[in-house]
Amino acid sequence: MTLRDRLDMALFRRRLCQPDGAKMDVSSLDDVRSNIDRLDREIIKLLAERGTYVHQAAKFKTSSADVEAPKRVEQVITKIRAISEEAGLEPNVAEAAYRAMIAAFINVEHQAFQKHQTATEA
Repeated sequence: MTLRDRLDMALFRRRLCQPDGAKMDVSSLDDVRSNIDRLDREIIKLLAERGTYVHQAAKFKTSSADVEAPKRVEQVITKIRAISEEAGLEPNVAEAAYRAMIAAFINVEHQAFQKHQTATEA
């Protein structure tokens, strides 16, 4: 695992845990839902940031095969499974979520790639 991965993991744990390292407790279903909603907002912000990089990546690719990048997908999945184990998340859950997200972003990147190709041909 790279230093960046370890730093990301530390940040994730800090967000997940109270200063003493204990997981945050809730006292009601409303508290649970409120925290899930808060996390969903953070996740969406991070997905939006990831999306900006996906659009930028399309500029550097020279073919549709480059957009698909199956070796890169498997590298990401391997890394995510390791990170999820450290975080206490079932790796299969992380993998399923990431595969769905990556597939959606590949579709977006294909669109960006086509626009970039059209613009450079004109």
